[in-house]
Amino acid sequence: MSPASTGASTTVGAVATVPAASAPAPAASSSRSCSPSDSRMAPGGPGYRRMSFALFLAGVATFALLYSTQALLPLISGEFGVAASDASWTVAAATGGLALFVLPMSALSERYGRRTVMTGSLAVAVGLGLLVPFAPSLGSLVVLRGLQGAALAGLPASATAYLAEEVRPRALVTAIGLFVAGNSVGGMSGRVITGWVAQEWGWRVAVAVIGVVAVACAVAFRLLLPAPRHFTPGSLRPRVLARTVRGHLADPLLRRLYAIGALFMTVFGGVYTVIGYRLTGAPFSLPQGIVGSIFLVYLVGTVSASTAGRLVGRLGRRGALYLAGGTTATGLLVSLADSLPLVLLGLVLITAGFFAGHAVASSAVGRTATTGRAQASALYQSAYYIGSSAGSTVGATAFHAGGWAGTVGVGVLAVAGVVTITVLGSRAARRQPPAAAH
Repeated sequence: MSPASTGASTTVGAVATVPAASAPAPAASSSRSCSPSDSRMAPGGPGYRRMSFALFLAGVATFALLYSTQALLPLISGEFGVAASDASWTVAAATGGLALFVLPMSALSERYGRRTVMTGSLAVAVGLGLLVPFAPSLGSLVVLRGLQGAALAGLPASATAYLAEEVRPRALVTAIGLFVAGNSVGGMSGRVITGWVAQEWGWRVAVAVIGVVAVACAVAFRLLLPAPRHFTPGSLRPRVLARTVRGHLADPLLRRLYAIGALFMTVFGGVYTVIGYRLTGAPFSLPQGIVGSIFLVYLVGTVSASTAGRLVGRLGRRGALYLAGGTTATGLLVSLADSLPLVLLGLVLITAGFFAGHAVASSAVGRTATTGRAQASALYQSAYYIGSSAGSTVGATAFHAGGWAGTVGVGVLAVAGVVTITVLGSRAARRQPPAAAH
Protein backbone atom coordinates (compact mmCIF):
# COMPACT_ATOMS: atom_id res chain seq x y z
CA MET A 1 0.00 0.00 0.00
CA SER A 2 1.31 3.42 -0.90
CA PRO A 3 1.96 6.12 1.69
CA ALA A 4 -0.95 8.12 0.37
CA SER A 5 -3.31 5.25 0.92
CA THR A 6 -2.34 4.99 4.55
CA GLY A 7 -2.40 8.70 5.27
CA ALA A 8 1.21 8.48 6.37
CA SER A 9 2.85 10.49 3.65
CA THR A 10 4.62 13.62 4.80
CA THR A 11 6.45 14.66 1.67
CA VAL A 12 6.13 17.95 -0.10
CA GLY A 13 4.94 15.96 -3.08
CA ALA A 14 1.80 15.16 -1.19
CA VAL A 15 0.57 18.61 -2.01
CA ALA A 16 2.40 19.16 -5.23
CA THR A 17 -0.89 19.04 -7.07
CA VAL A 18 -2.65 21.71 -5.03
CA PRO A 19 -5.53 21.79 -5.45
CA ALA A 20 -6.07 19.48 -8.41
CA ALA A 21 -7.61 16.18 -7.47
CA SER A 22 -7.29 14.75 -10.93
CA ALA A 23 -3.57 15.22 -11.45
CA PRO A 24 -1.56 12.42 -12.99
CA ALA A 25 0.05 9.73 -10.92
CA PRO A 26 3.68 10.13 -9.94
CA ALA A 27 4.62 7.77 -12.73
CA ALA A 28 3.48 10.41 -15.19
CA SER A 29 6.61 12.40 -14.48
CA SER A 30 8.77 9.80 -16.12
CA SER A 31 11.52 10.46 -18.58
CA ARG A 32 8.91 10.76 -21.30
CA SER A 33 7.22 13.68 -19.54
CA CYS A 34 10.48 15.59 -19.44
CA SER A 35 11.55 14.66 -22.97
CA PRO A 36 11.86 17.41 -25.58
CA SER A 37 9.60 15.26 -27.78
CA ASP A 38 6.75 15.56 -25.29
CA SER A 39 4.02 17.39 -27.24
CA ARG A 40 2.14 18.58 -24.17
CA MET A 41 2.15 22.26 -23.29
CA ALA A 42 4.75 23.88 -21.05
CA PRO A 43 5.55 27.46 -19.98
CA GLY A 44 6.96 29.40 -22.92
CA GLY A 45 5.69 26.82 -25.39
CA PRO A 46 2.98 27.18 -28.06
CA GLY A 47 -0.50 27.71 -26.67
CA TYR A 48 0.46 27.69 -22.98
CA ARG A 49 -0.31 31.35 -22.31
CA ARG A 50 -3.60 31.18 -24.23
CA MET A 51 -4.61 28.05 -22.34
CA SER A 52 -3.66 29.54 -18.95
CA PHE A 53 -5.56 32.77 -19.57
CA ALA A 54 -8.59 30.90 -20.95
CA LEU A 55 -8.88 28.73 -17.85
CA PHE A 56 -8.23 31.74 -15.59
CA LEU A 57 -11.26 33.43 -17.22
CA ALA A 58 -13.31 30.24 -16.83
CA GLY A 59 -12.48 30.24 -13.13
CA VAL A 60 -13.46 33.90 -12.81
CA ALA A 61 -16.83 33.31 -14.51
CA THR A 62 -17.58 30.13 -12.54
CA PHE A 63 -17.09 31.54 -9.07
CA ALA A 64 -18.48 34.98 -9.83
CA LEU A 65 -21.72 33.32 -10.96
CA LEU A 66 -21.79 30.63 -8.28
CA TYR A 67 -21.62 33.09 -5.37
CA SER A 68 -23.17 36.13 -7.04
CA THR A 69 -25.95 36.47 -4.44
CA GLN A 70 -23.90 35.79 -1.30
CA ALA A 71 -22.92 39.41 -0.57
CA LEU A 72 -26.46 40.54 -1.44
CA LEU A 73 -28.44 38.40 0.99
CA PRO A 74 -29.50 41.26 3.30
CA LEU A 75 -30.94 43.13 0.29
CA ILE A 76 -32.70 40.00 -1.00
CA SER A 77 -34.15 39.42 2.47
CA GLY A 78 -35.41 43.01 2.52
CA GLU A 79 -37.07 42.89 -0.90
CA PHE A 80 -38.86 39.58 -0.39
CA GLY A 81 -39.48 40.03 3.34
CA VAL A 82 -37.75 36.78 4.37
CA ALA A 83 -35.28 35.74 7.05
CA ALA A 84 -31.58 35.02 6.49
CA SER A 85 -32.25 31.28 6.54
CA ASP A 86 -34.66 31.63 3.59
CA ALA A 87 -32.49 34.00 1.54
CA SER A 88 -29.48 31.74 2.07
CA TRP A 89 -31.11 29.18 -0.25
CA THR A 90 -30.08 31.36 -3.19
CA VAL A 91 -26.51 30.33 -2.35
CA ALA A 92 -27.23 26.80 -1.13
CA ALA A 93 -29.25 25.93 -4.24
CA ALA A 94 -26.36 26.89 -6.54
CA THR A 95 -23.69 25.00 -4.61
CA GLY A 96 -26.08 22.09 -4.07
CA GLY A 97 -26.81 21.87 -7.80
CA LEU A 98 -23.08 21.80 -8.50
CA ALA A 99 -22.55 19.10 -5.86
CA LEU A 100 -25.25 16.87 -7.34
CA PHE A 101 -24.15 17.19 -10.96
CA VAL A 102 -20.36 17.31 -10.78
CA LEU A 103 -20.04 13.50 -10.98
CA PRO A 104 -22.36 13.07 -14.00
CA MET A 105 -20.66 16.01 -15.72
CA SER A 106 -17.23 14.49 -15.14
CA ALA A 107 -18.49 11.31 -16.83
CA LEU A 108 -19.76 13.32 -19.81
CA SER A 109 -16.37 14.98 -20.14
CA GLU A 110 -14.74 11.54 -20.30
CA ARG A 111 -16.94 10.69 -23.28
CA TYR A 112 -17.40 13.97 -25.17
CA GLY A 113 -14.27 15.92 -24.26
CA ARG A 114 -13.23 18.44 -21.65
CA ARG A 115 -13.46 21.53 -23.84
CA THR A 116 -16.90 20.59 -25.16
CA VAL A 117 -18.35 20.08 -21.69
CA MET A 118 -16.74 23.23 -20.26
CA THR A 119 -18.01 25.34 -23.17
CA GLY A 120 -21.54 23.97 -22.88
CA SER A 121 -21.58 24.39 -19.11
CA LEU A 122 -20.48 28.01 -19.27
CA ALA A 123 -22.95 28.81 -22.06
CA VAL A 124 -25.93 27.49 -20.10
CA ALA A 125 -24.76 29.06 -16.83
CA VAL A 126 -24.28 32.54 -18.27
CA GLY A 127 -27.64 32.30 -20.05
CA LEU A 128 -29.33 31.54 -16.74
CA GLY A 129 -27.29 34.32 -15.13
CA LEU A 130 -28.94 36.83 -17.45
CA LEU A 131 -32.38 35.58 -16.30
CA VAL A 132 -31.64 35.72 -12.55
CA PRO A 133 -32.15 39.53 -12.22
CA PHE A 134 -35.73 39.14 -13.48
CA ALA A 135 -36.81 36.50 -10.94
CA PRO A 136 -40.26 37.59 -9.69
CA SER A 137 -40.13 35.71 -6.38
CA LEU A 138 -37.70 34.09 -3.99
CA GLY A 139 -38.86 30.64 -5.12
CA SER A 140 -38.12 31.33 -8.78
CA LEU A 141 -34.78 32.88 -7.84
CA VAL A 142 -33.80 29.75 -5.91
CA VAL A 143 -34.81 27.50 -8.84
CA LEU A 144 -32.76 29.55 -11.31
CA ARG A 145 -29.77 29.47 -8.98
CA GLY A 146 -30.05 25.69 -8.58
CA LEU A 147 -30.08 25.23 -12.36
CA GLN A 148 -27.12 27.59 -12.65
CA GLY A 149 -25.11 25.54 -10.16
CA ALA A 150 -25.95 22.32 -12.01
CA ALA A 151 -24.71 23.87 -15.26
CA LEU A 152 -21.47 25.06 -13.65
CA ALA A 153 -20.74 21.50 -12.49
CA GLY A 154 -19.12 20.82 -15.85
CA LEU A 155 -16.20 23.15 -15.09
CA PRO A 156 -14.19 21.96 -12.03
CA ALA A 157 -13.47 18.30 -12.83
CA SER A 158 -13.21 18.93 -16.59
CA ALA A 159 -10.71 21.76 -16.14
CA THR A 160 -8.33 19.79 -13.94
CA ALA A 161 -8.62 16.74 -16.22
CA TYR A 162 -7.89 18.92 -19.29
CA LEU A 163 -4.76 20.28 -17.61
CA ALA A 164 -3.60 16.81 -16.55
CA GLU A 165 -3.85 15.64 -20.17
CA GLU A 166 -2.56 18.68 -22.04
CA VAL A 167 0.19 20.10 -19.77
CA ARG A 168 3.54 18.55 -18.93
CA PRO A 169 3.64 17.23 -15.35
CA ARG A 170 6.37 19.62 -14.20
CA ALA A 171 4.26 22.58 -15.33
CA LEU A 172 0.99 21.21 -13.97
CA VAL A 173 1.11 22.89 -10.55
CA THR A 174 1.60 26.31 -12.11
CA ALA A 175 -1.18 25.78 -14.64
CA ILE A 176 -3.63 24.59 -12.01
CA GLY A 177 -2.58 27.46 -9.77
CA LEU A 178 -3.71 29.93 -12.44
CA PHE A 179 -7.09 28.20 -12.71
CA VAL A 180 -7.50 28.30 -8.93
CA ALA A 181 -6.41 31.95 -8.94
CA GLY A 182 -9.28 32.56 -11.36
CA ASN A 183 -11.63 30.85 -8.91
CA SER A 184 -10.39 33.06 -6.09
CA VAL A 185 -10.49 36.25 -8.15
CA GLY A 186 -13.97 35.40 -9.45
CA GLY A 187 -15.33 34.64 -6.00
CA MET A 188 -13.77 37.77 -4.53
CA SER A 189 -14.45 40.25 -7.32
CA GLY A 190 -18.00 39.02 -7.84
CA ARG A 191 -18.84 39.79 -4.23
CA VAL A 192 -16.98 43.12 -4.20
CA ILE A 193 -18.56 44.30 -7.46
CA THR A 194 -22.06 43.29 -6.44
CA GLY A 195 -21.66 45.02 -3.08
CA TRP A 196 -20.83 48.41 -4.58
CA VAL A 197 -23.26 48.17 -7.51
CA ALA A 198 -26.09 47.07 -5.24
CA GLN A 199 -25.46 49.99 -2.89
CA GLU A 200 -26.33 52.38 -5.74
CA TRP A 201 -28.77 50.47 -7.94
CA GLY A 202 -30.02 47.40 -6.03
CA TRP A 203 -29.25 43.71 -6.05
CA ARG A 204 -30.92 42.97 -9.41
CA VAL A 205 -28.64 45.35 -11.30
CA ALA A 206 -25.64 43.96 -9.39
CA VAL A 207 -26.45 40.38 -10.44
CA ALA A 208 -27.02 41.55 -14.03
CA VAL A 209 -23.54 43.12 -14.09
CA ILE A 210 -22.03 39.80 -13.00
CA GLY A 211 -23.97 38.07 -15.76
CA VAL A 212 -22.54 40.41 -18.40
CA VAL A 213 -19.00 39.96 -17.04
CA ALA A 214 -19.48 36.18 -17.18
CA VAL A 215 -20.65 36.36 -20.80
CA ALA A 216 -17.46 38.19 -21.77
CA CYS A 217 -15.34 35.64 -19.89
CA ALA A 218 -17.15 32.70 -21.52
CA VAL A 219 -16.69 34.06 -25.06
CA ALA A 220 -13.00 34.77 -24.49
CA PHE A 221 -12.54 31.32 -22.94
CA ARG A 222 -13.95 29.56 -25.99
CA LEU A 223 -11.87 31.64 -28.41
CA LEU A 224 -8.62 31.20 -26.48
CA LEU A 225 -8.63 27.59 -25.21
CA PRO A 226 -6.53 25.37 -27.51
CA ALA A 227 -8.19 22.26 -28.93
CA PRO A 228 -7.25 19.15 -26.93
CA ARG A 229 -4.56 16.97 -28.48
CA HIS A 230 -4.24 14.21 -25.91
CA PHE A 231 -7.86 13.43 -25.03
CA THR A 232 -9.03 9.84 -25.50
CA PRO A 233 -12.81 9.29 -25.23
CA GLY A 234 -13.85 6.98 -22.43
CA SER A 235 -16.93 4.93 -21.68
CA LEU A 236 -20.27 6.19 -20.43
CA ARG A 237 -21.33 2.76 -19.22
CA PRO A 238 -23.10 3.23 -15.87
CA ARG A 239 -21.68 -0.02 -14.49
CA VAL A 240 -18.10 1.12 -15.11
CA LEU A 241 -18.77 4.48 -13.48
CA ALA A 242 -20.57 2.88 -10.52
CA ARG A 243 -17.72 0.43 -9.99
CA THR A 244 -15.16 3.24 -9.98
CA VAL A 245 -17.23 5.31 -7.53
CA ARG A 246 -17.75 2.32 -5.23
CA GLY A 247 -14.01 1.69 -5.23
CA HIS A 248 -13.27 5.27 -4.18
CA LEU A 249 -15.94 5.26 -1.47
CA ALA A 250 -14.57 1.97 -0.12
CA ASP A 251 -11.16 3.57 0.50
CA PRO A 252 -11.04 4.73 4.16
CA LEU A 253 -8.54 7.52 3.46
CA LEU A 254 -10.58 8.93 0.59
CA ARG A 255 -13.68 8.88 2.76
CA ARG A 256 -11.84 10.84 5.44
CA LEU A 257 -10.56 13.36 2.91
CA TYR A 258 -14.06 13.87 1.48
CA ALA A 259 -15.45 14.44 4.97
CA ILE A 260 -12.65 16.90 5.84
CA GLY A 261 -13.32 18.91 2.67
CA ALA A 262 -17.04 19.02 3.44
CA LEU A 263 -16.51 20.11 7.05
CA PHE A 264 -14.02 22.87 6.18
CA MET A 265 -16.46 24.18 3.59
CA THR A 266 -19.31 24.04 6.12
CA VAL A 267 -17.40 26.58 8.21
CA PHE A 268 -16.52 28.78 5.26
CA GLY A 269 -19.97 28.68 3.68
CA GLY A 270 -21.71 29.50 6.94
CA VAL A 271 -19.41 32.39 7.87
CA TYR A 272 -19.48 34.13 4.50
CA THR A 273 -23.22 33.63 4.02
CA VAL A 274 -24.04 35.30 7.33
CA ILE A 275 -21.29 37.90 7.66
CA GLY A 276 -23.23 40.43 5.57
CA TYR A 277 -26.14 40.33 8.01
CA ARG A 278 -23.83 40.85 10.96
CA LEU A 279 -21.93 43.78 9.46
CA THR A 280 -24.98 45.60 8.09
CA GLY A 281 -26.70 45.33 11.47
CA ALA A 282 -25.89 46.85 14.86
CA PRO A 283 -23.37 47.65 16.23
CA PHE A 284 -21.48 48.00 12.90
CA SER A 285 -24.22 49.19 10.48
CA LEU A 286 -21.84 49.21 7.49
CA PRO A 287 -23.08 50.17 4.00
CA GLN A 288 -23.47 47.42 1.39
CA GLY A 289 -20.42 48.51 -0.60
CA ILE A 290 -18.11 48.24 2.40
CA VAL A 291 -19.56 44.84 3.29
CA GLY A 292 -18.88 43.60 -0.24
CA SER A 293 -15.29 44.78 0.04
CA ILE A 294 -14.82 42.52 3.07
CA PHE A 295 -14.44 39.68 0.56
CA LEU A 296 -11.00 41.04 -0.37
CA VAL A 297 -9.96 38.85 2.56
CA TYR A 298 -10.02 36.03 -0.02
CA LEU A 299 -6.55 37.16 -1.09
CA VAL A 300 -5.27 35.76 2.22
CA GLY A 301 -6.65 32.38 1.20
CA THR A 302 -4.81 32.48 -2.11
CA VAL A 303 -1.55 32.92 -0.20
CA SER A 304 -2.29 30.23 2.40
CA ALA A 305 -3.25 27.68 -0.25
CA SER A 306 -0.03 28.32 -2.15
CA THR A 307 2.06 27.68 0.99
CA ALA A 308 0.30 24.42 1.88
CA GLY A 309 3.09 22.38 0.25
CA ARG A 310 5.70 23.87 2.57
CA LEU A 311 3.44 23.24 5.55
CA VAL A 312 3.13 19.57 4.69
CA GLY A 313 6.88 19.34 4.16
CA ARG A 314 7.48 20.61 7.69
CA LEU A 315 4.52 19.21 9.62
CA GLY A 316 3.26 16.27 7.58
CA ARG A 317 -0.23 16.07 6.12
CA ARG A 318 -1.98 15.55 9.43
CA GLY A 319 0.10 18.23 11.15
CA ALA A 320 -0.89 20.68 8.42
CA LEU A 321 -4.55 19.76 8.90
CA TYR A 322 -4.28 20.31 12.67
CA LEU A 323 -2.73 23.73 12.06
CA ALA A 324 -5.41 24.64 9.51
CA GLY A 325 -8.17 23.54 11.86
CA GLY A 326 -6.65 25.39 14.82
CA THR A 327 -6.26 28.57 12.78
CA THR A 328 -9.89 28.36 11.63
CA ALA A 329 -11.20 27.75 15.15
CA THR A 330 -9.14 30.64 16.54
CA GLY A 331 -10.59 32.93 13.87
CA LEU A 332 -14.12 31.88 14.75
CA LEU A 333 -13.61 32.69 18.42
CA VAL A 334 -11.88 36.02 17.73
CA SER A 335 -14.77 37.07 15.47
CA LEU A 336 -17.18 36.93 18.43
CA ALA A 337 -15.90 40.32 19.64
CA ASP A 338 -18.03 43.40 18.94
CA SER A 339 -15.00 45.15 17.49
CA LEU A 340 -14.66 45.61 13.74
CA PRO A 341 -10.84 45.14 13.71
CA LEU A 342 -11.21 41.87 15.65
CA VAL A 343 -13.99 40.66 13.38
CA LEU A 344 -11.76 41.34 10.36
CA LEU A 345 -8.84 39.54 12.06
CA GLY A 346 -11.15 36.61 12.70
CA LEU A 347 -12.14 36.50 9.03
CA VAL A 348 -8.48 36.57 8.00
CA LEU A 349 -7.71 33.57 10.25
CA ILE A 350 -10.83 31.65 9.14
CA THR A 351 -9.99 32.23 5.48
CA ALA A 352 -6.32 31.30 5.84
CA GLY A 353 -7.16 28.12 7.75
CA PHE A 354 -9.90 27.07 5.36
CA PHE A 355 -7.86 27.49 2.17
CA ALA A 356 -4.85 25.69 3.64
CA GLY A 357 -6.99 22.79 4.85
CA HIS A 358 -8.80 22.56 1.51
CA ALA A 359 -5.49 22.55 -0.40
CA VAL A 360 -4.05 19.76 1.75
CA ALA A 361 -7.16 17.57 1.55
CA SER A 362 -7.88 18.04 -2.16
CA SER A 363 -4.28 17.39 -3.23
CA ALA A 364 -4.18 14.25 -1.07
CA VAL A 365 -7.13 12.91 -3.08
CA GLY A 366 -5.03 13.11 -6.25
CA ARG A 367 -2.17 11.26 -4.58
CA THR A 368 -4.41 8.57 -3.14
CA ALA A 369 -6.55 7.69 -6.18
CA THR A 370 -4.44 5.63 -8.59
CA THR A 371 -7.32 5.04 -11.03
CA GLY A 372 -10.44 7.01 -11.94
CA ARG A 373 -8.96 10.34 -10.87
CA ALA A 374 -11.69 12.37 -12.56
CA GLN A 375 -14.28 10.53 -10.49
CA ALA A 376 -12.20 10.82 -7.31
CA SER A 377 -11.95 14.56 -7.93
CA ALA A 378 -15.66 14.81 -8.65
CA LEU A 379 -16.53 13.01 -5.41
CA TYR A 380 -14.33 15.40 -3.43
CA GLN A 381 -15.89 18.40 -5.12
CA SER A 382 -19.36 16.98 -4.52
CA ALA A 383 -18.62 16.60 -0.80
CA TYR A 384 -17.03 20.06 -0.77
CA TYR A 385 -20.09 21.77 -2.24
CA ILE A 386 -22.50 19.74 -0.12
CA GLY A 387 -20.56 21.25 2.79
CA SER A 388 -21.03 24.70 1.28
CA SER A 389 -24.78 24.19 0.98
CA ALA A 390 -25.01 22.80 4.50
CA GLY A 391 -22.95 25.67 5.89
CA SER A 392 -25.09 28.26 4.12
CA THR A 393 -28.40 26.90 5.40
CA VAL A 394 -27.37 25.68 8.86
CA GLY A 395 -25.19 28.74 9.51
CA ALA A 396 -28.02 31.08 8.53
CA THR A 397 -30.54 29.14 10.62
CA ALA A 398 -28.19 29.28 13.61
CA PHE A 399 -27.75 33.03 13.08
CA HIS A 400 -31.53 33.50 13.03
CA ALA A 401 -31.83 31.54 16.29
CA GLY A 402 -28.78 32.73 18.22
CA GLY A 403 -27.06 35.52 16.34
CA TRP A 404 -23.42 35.41 15.28
CA ALA A 405 -22.59 33.17 18.25
CA GLY A 406 -24.90 30.53 16.78
CA THR A 407 -23.05 30.59 13.46
CA VAL A 408 -19.72 30.41 15.26
CA GLY A 409 -20.98 27.42 17.24
CA VAL A 410 -21.77 25.56 14.02
CA GLY A 411 -18.29 26.37 12.72
CA VAL A 412 -16.53 25.19 15.87
CA LEU A 413 -18.41 21.87 15.73
CA ALA A 414 -17.34 21.41 12.10
CA VAL A 415 -13.69 22.09 12.98
CA ALA A 416 -13.97 19.60 15.85
CA GLY A 417 -15.11 17.09 13.23
CA VAL A 418 -12.01 17.79 11.13
CA VAL A 419 -9.74 17.24 14.13
CA THR A 420 -11.55 14.02 15.11
CA ILE A 421 -11.28 12.59 11.60
CA THR A 422 -7.58 13.50 11.44
CA VAL A 423 -6.95 11.78 14.78
CA LEU A 424 -8.72 8.66 13.50
CA GLY A 425 -6.52 8.79 10.40
CA SER A 426 -3.41 8.95 12.58
CA ARG A 427 -4.51 5.88 14.53
CA ALA A 428 -5.31 3.98 11.33
CA ALA A 429 -1.86 4.80 9.93
CA ARG A 430 -0.16 3.51 13.09
CA ARG A 431 -2.06 0.21 12.76
CA GLN A 432 -0.65 -0.38 9.26
CA PRO A 433 2.21 -2.94 9.10
CA PRO A 434 5.62 -1.38 8.29
CA ALA A 435 5.68 -2.83 4.76
CA ALA A 436 2.26 -1.39 3.95
CA ALA A 437 3.13 2.00 5.40
CA HIS A 438 6.29 2.37 3.33
